[in-house]
Amino acid sequence: MTTLAHSTDTLTRDALAVLQPGFTGTTAPDWLLRRLGEGLASVGLFGRNISSPEQLAALTAQLRAERDDVLVAIDEEGGDVTRLEVRTGSSFPGNHALGAVDDPELTRAVARELGRRLAACGVNLNWAPSADVNSNPGNPVIGVRSFGADPQLVARHTAAYVEGLQAAGVAASTKHFPGHGDTAVDSHHALPRIDADLETLYARELVPFRAAIASGTKAVMSAHILLPALDPALPATLSPAALHGLLRKPAAEGGLGFDGLIITDGMEMRAIAATYGIERGSVMALAAGIDAICVGGGLADEDTVLRLRDALVRAVRDGELSPERLADAAARVRALAGWARSQAAGAAAASAPDAEVGLRAARRALRVTVPATAAGREPAPYEPMSAPPYVAAFTPVANIAVGDETPWGVAAELTRLLPGTGTGSYGGGASAGDGPSALTANVLGAAADRRIVAVVRDVHRHPWMADALEALLAARPDTVVVEMGVPQAPPAGALHIATHGAARVCGLAAAEVITGKGAGG
Repeated sequence: MTTLAHSTDTLTRDALAVLQPGFTGTTAPDWLLRRLGEGLASVGLFGRNISSPEQLAALTAQLRAERDDVLVAIDEEGGDVTRLEVRTGSSFPGNHALGAVDDPELTRAVARELGRRLAACGVNLNWAPSADVNSNPGNPVIGVRSFGADPQLVARHTAAYVEGLQAAGVAASTKHFPGHGDTAVDSHHALPRIDADLETLYARELVPFRAAIASGTKAVMSAHILLPALDPALPATLSPAALHGLLRKPAAEGGLGFDGLIITDGMEMRAIAATYGIERGSVMALAAGIDAICVGGGLADEDTVLRLRDALVRAVRDGELSPERLADAAARVRALAGWARSQAAGAAAASAPDAEVGLRAARRALRVTVPATAAGREPAPYEPMSAPPYVAAFTPVANIAVGDETPWGVAAELTRLLPGTGTGSYGGGASAGDGPSALTANVLGAAADRRIVAVVRDVHRHPWMADALEALLAARPDTVVVEMGVPQAPPAGALHIATHGAARVCGLAAAEVITGKGAGG
C-alpha cells in the first residue's frame, strides 16, 4: 500500500511537471499556485496576462514565491508576434526584417536585448525563435515570422538569435520542428501536410534546426504538421519517427542529436484537438518523445490541467505510456528549470541595456523604392510629406499567432510626426462594398485632397487587396505604398516602402522616410 501511494504521488508530480498551462488575469489564481506546490514546474504567459513590465515582474515574483525554479514561458518573437507589447506593438522588428538586413551580429544584439527585458520581468523561457524556412510565399501563418526563404540565411540568424537570447539567461525554444515554412494551411485551424521528400527536408527544413542545436538551444518546439516522407500517419508532435527517429537520433547516425527539452506547440490547435483530442494527443505526444505539453492559449483553467494530469497518470496505469518515459520528460523539464534559475542572477546584469537596437534594426531593414513610371521614364525624386496625409490600411484577417489586438501600420507614427493625419481601415469583406472600385471610392472620399499612404500586408496573398491597390494607384498615382508583410509583389506607387514586418518600430522607420523626419521630430 505504501509503495502504491508513493508511486501514485510520483506519477502525479511527474504528470504535472510536464505541463505548461496558461491562465487568465494579471495575477496568479489560487489554483495555479496550489498546483505549483504539488509539482507543476512551468507556466505559460500570454498577452492577456500582461499590462506592464512592472505588473509582469510582480506576477513572476508571485509564482516564484511558491516555486523558486518555476519555468515562466512566453511567446515573444518580437515583430508581429508580441506578448510583452501586445497593446502597443513591438519595440523590435521580427525575423523577416532581421533576415533582410542579414547581419547576424545585429540579430544577436536584438535577441540579447529582448532577452534582457524578458529576464528583467522574470520570464526565463521564450517560445522562439522561428527557424522555419519560408519556402512557400503563400504560407498563411509563417511569413514575416521567418528570417527568409534561404535555408543558410535562416540558419545563421537562428543561431545568432539563440545565442543572443540565451546570453541574457532566457532559454530559447526553437520552432516549429521539423519546419512549418512550406505549408499552405494554418495548423491553428487544420492539419497541414508537406509533401517534400527526405532529401528536400534535410537540405531545406532541417538546416536551421541543426544550426540552433549547434548553438546550444535549450529547447525545440514541435509542429503539428504531417510529413508523409517522415511519417505517413502521424503529425510531428505525435510521431516517434520525427522525435526519436530524427530529432533525438545521434548526428553520427543521420539525426540531429538534440538532447534538450522538446515542447509541443499549443495542444488546443485544431490540427491536434480536432483530430485526436487534447488528452489523447498529450499521451501520444509524451509516448512519442515530447517532454513538455504547451496548453493554455485557449484552454486556461484548472479543469484543463487536471484533465491532462489525470490522462497521463491513467495512461501509465493502462500501459499506454511507460513510467520511465514520463519520468524522463519530467526530469528534462526540471533540468531546464535548474539551468534557468542558475542564470537568473548574472546573465541579465551582464548585458548592458540597448534601448535603440530595435529601431536601428528596423531602419536598416527598410527597402525604399521609387518605381519607374509606366512609360519607362525616370521617376521624379520623392518629396517628403509636410502636410498630414490620409492613411488607408488594407487590413487582412490576422492569423491566431499574431492576434488581432496588437496595433500595426504607420498611422500612429505619422500622426505623431504630422499631427492631423487621417486614417481608415479597409478589409476584403463588407468595407469593400461591391469590390475594389467601391473600396477605392471609399478611400478617395475619405482622403479628399490629402496625399494617401496605402498600407498593405502580404498583398500577394490577398487578391482583393491587390485589386483595390491597383485601382487606387490608377486614380491617385502619387500614393505612397507601405508593404508590411513579405514583399513579393512588384513595387508600386510614388514611393514604395517594404518594412519586412508590422512591428511598431517598423512603422516608425517607414514614417520617418515618408516625412523626412527622424525619431526626434
